[in-house]
Amino acid sequence: MTLTRFSRLSAGRCLTRNSVRNIPWTVKHGSRQATGQIAGTLSSSTKLSNRHVSGTAGASTASTTWIDRLPPKIRPYLYLTRIDKPIGTLLLFYPCAWSITMASYALEAPLTVPLTYLGLFGLGAMVMRGAGCTINDMWDKNLDKAVERTLSRPLARGDINQRQALAFLAGQLTVGLGVLLHLNWYSILLGASSLSLVTVYPLMKRITYWPQAVLGLTFNWGALLGWSAVAGAVNWSVCLPLYAGGVCWTLVYDSIYAHQDKLDDINVGIHSTALLFGEQTRPILGALSASTVSLIGLAGVLNAHGAPFYLGLGLGAAQLARVLWKTDFESRPSCWQGFVGCGWSGFWIWMGALGDYAVLISGLT
Repeated sequence: MTLTRFSRLSAGRCLTRNSVRNIPWTVKHGSRQATGQIAGTLSSSTKLSNRHVSGTAGASTASTTWIDRLPPKIRPYLYLTRIDKPIGTLLLFYPCAWSITMASYALEAPLTVPLTYLGLFGLGAMVMRGAGCTINDMWDKNLDKAVERTLSRPLARGDINQRQALAFLAGQLTVGLGVLLHLNWYSILLGASSLSLVTVYPLMKRITYWPQAVLGLTFNWGALLGWSAVAGAVNWSVCLPLYAGGVCWTLVYDSIYAHQDKLDDINVGIHSTALLFGEQTRPILGALSASTVSLIGLAGVLNAHGAPFYLGLGLGAAQLARVLWKTDFESRPSCWQGFVGCGWSGFWIWMGALGDYAVLISGLT
């Protein structure tokens, strides 16, 4: 087992002068609760460093993938997009799929409509998730060198340079624009407006303990865009609770994800909800999961959905409960499995909406 040099530090040395400046404000002002929260995080981080932290899907020790069978010159660019880890694309795609399917249900659209837009948004999710990863790694090149899980990323390792990454990003955004131009003008403008969130998200981890919230605003934009693509405009009464539910969902899965790096994050001054929530992570994520289900359920009520929708939503809720019950926040492999498991909740929610639409077009209602 290979441990990062930070993992060999004792718990007493984890709080350097820089990391003290970066702990929540309340700690500096004597809040007993917040002090215990950070102490719990440090204790948990120390435990994490002594457990199974390598050889997992989320670890930096690169295992052989299908990318390694491709020509060496293109491998760094494919690894830059994380195309070998499709969970990120799926997490971006599911809010789009919810919205497209729910809009098709509301408008009683023919089958060709959701099929067309699900295909376009699926391609767009893959391209724009890759573009987001490129932007993130360009921002985080030096930070990634100090975090065990990310030190083998192409830019951090020096496989490609910033200029090459920028040229590649231009190509990704061009393909993304090509997908966007297949939509109506309302949707084109709405989609383009999300680029500011995509660009600033990597900066947020440097200035706030809530970068996961900004990621939620970014990754769930499809909950608005999918509806406008089908209907020509957003139905805000349905889409706002759907979007808010998606943001809460992102806070759940990305907080679990952030627990993988909490020891390294303390040392390099990166902020996250994993550090902010500390020992209270499980109950807080439980509340966020309940908010996810409630808000998406409200969107279903406002869109006049039937039993299949709520069956899918119930399965999604059960999956989130299962993840929170089973995830060990001190184990990197367990956090990765919990992160991936959250994706299944989004899948079941989509299946519920799709089931309702299938019943509608089959004439069984």
